[in-house]
This record gives sequence, C-alpha cells and structure tokens, in this order.
Amino acid sequence: MARTDDGTDANAGAAGLRHLTDVDDLSATELEEVLDLAAAYKRAQRAGEEHADLEGQTLGMIFQKPSTRTRVSFETGMTQLGGHAIFLGADDIQLGRGEPLKDTARTLSRYVDAVMARVFKHENIEVLAEYSSVPVVNGLTDDAHPCQTLADLLTIREHEGGFEDVSAAWIGDGNNVAQSFALGCALTDVDLRVATPAGYEIDDDVLERARDLGGDPTITNDPVEAATGADVIYTDVWISMGQEDERDVRTDDFEGFQVCSDLLEHADDASVMHCLPAHRGEEITDDVLESERSIVFDQAENRLHAQKALLSWLLE
Repeated sequence: MARTDDGTDANAGAAGLRHLTDVDDLSATELEEVLDLAAAYKRAQRAGEEHADLEGQTLGMIFQKPSTRTRVSFETGMTQLGGHAIFLGADDIQLGRGEPLKDTARTLSRYVDAVMARVFKHENIEVLAEYSSVPVVNGLTDDAHPCQTLADLLTIREHEGGFEDVSAAWIGDGNNVAQSFALGCALTDVDLRVATPAGYEIDDDVLERARDLGGDPTITNDPVEAATGADVIYTDVWISMGQEDERDVRTDDFEGFQVCSDLLEHADDASVMHCLPAHRGEEITDDVLESERSIVFDQAENRLHAQKALLSWLLE
C-alpha cells in the first residue's frame, strides 16, 4: 500500500484506494467476489492450508464500543492471513483525550495498512475514510454494520445454495444491522420483508438506497406477514448499546415481535439467524436459538471468513 511520507496531507489517498463504510460501497459484482474469496478462505482453513496473503501487513483496530465477535474475528483473521492487528481502545489512544478524528486517521495511515473502526456516530467512519490514505472498514456504527452483512450473506448462500428465489424476514428493530442487511439483500436479489413496530422502521434513506440497487423490501408492522413463507428469519436485540435507559418502553413496544416457535409455524422450514449477542427470552426464545433450525453459530463463524476476504480484497 502506497504511503504518504513526503509531508503532504494523508487524505490525498492512493490510486485505487477503497473503503467499506457500508455494504453498498461494493457493487453486486464486487460483493460476489468478496463472498467467493470468503468461501475459499473457509475451505482453506478447514483443510489446514496456509493462506498468508497479507504477510507483514498491519490492521489498526479502533474501538469506541466493546466487542466480542468483531475484535476476535478481525484479530484472528489478520493472524491467519500472516499479518498483525493492534487493538486501539478509545482510552488507549489520543482519540479518547480529544484528538480530532482527522488527525488520528492521517497519523495511523503512516503506520498501518488498514484501519477498522467500531464507533458510535456513522459520520466518524466517514471522517476516518475521508482523511485516511489506507482502507477504512466500518466495524459497526449506530447506522450500519456491513461486516455483519457480509457474514449474513455468506451464511445464506451456504445454506440456501445461492440467492436465487430466497426470501428473508427481518423481525424486530430496524437498527444498524437491519439497515446494512437490507442493502445486502438488494445487492443479491434476496426478497426481504421487514417487520418492525411502528416508529422503529428502517430509515427512509436506506430504503431508497436499497431500491436504487434494485431491491424492493416489503415494509410491515406485522411479524406474521413478514415471516409467512420465508426461507430465513433474522432478528436482533431490542435494546442495543446506549439504549439501556429505554428498556421498559422498548420491551412494551416490541411485544409480539419475538422469534418463537409460534412464529416459525408460519415459515415452513425457515432457518433462523441472529447476529449475537442474544437476549434469550426477549427477541428470541432459548428453544428456537438452540433448535436445529438455528444457523446462528455458522453465521458467527462466518464473520471471520468474510472479514478476511474483505481485508484481502481491499489490500490486494
């Protein structure tokens, strides 16, 4: 990766520099390339074959929000690719002491080959990308979670044999995971039905972007309508990080939106997905999460393979 080492602004970038701020930064063809590479890495790992395609390269990982899957999958992934990952907690670097993001971006660009950031405000990822001269990957913001969507799509493709004639139902909050998933479904022609309580819908601008990509998500406030005939049923927590003071209100508002055995009766043999961590007994019942229909832990594993593919693709 070309460096800016002559005193010029790091946000001048490099030829061919790409970022992933949301999943629609990829075209449909590019998304397919990343998923194909993820599948190849998964096969290689299971066969015990080395795939040190990023040997000697370093990923800087900025975390404003805590994480299990994001941190471990990225750090492990870089190790398996022959590289190195550095954990940068907000209180461990000058970002936590008031350094502007644009200065952090320009400085890190002189040290590392790529940056992954898990932050609150989506505009923070956009600033990092604007001022970075190395690829920036969105590890989660309040508006989007594209890395989760890559794993979701890889999982659906594995279990459904592809995307043709596949329908998915999102049940619950129209949150960051739902929004990126809607864009991913549009890019892969997955028929998406989204059921949320009134007032918790996916943002209109995200739906417009999905439609611009050729998607046509069905929006409803009825979980049974969304689930009926679906191949995949997907849910997430009702109370995300930073929303703990809304617990009582949200618990009341989401009554009837639990993914449970009664709801699955409307969905034939649908697989069940959840991005984890799950609040068992709230958005999903324990028996469903532990059932043979659950592909939740395949989905969690695929974070590793999808992110390895994304990093390799961006740094190629």
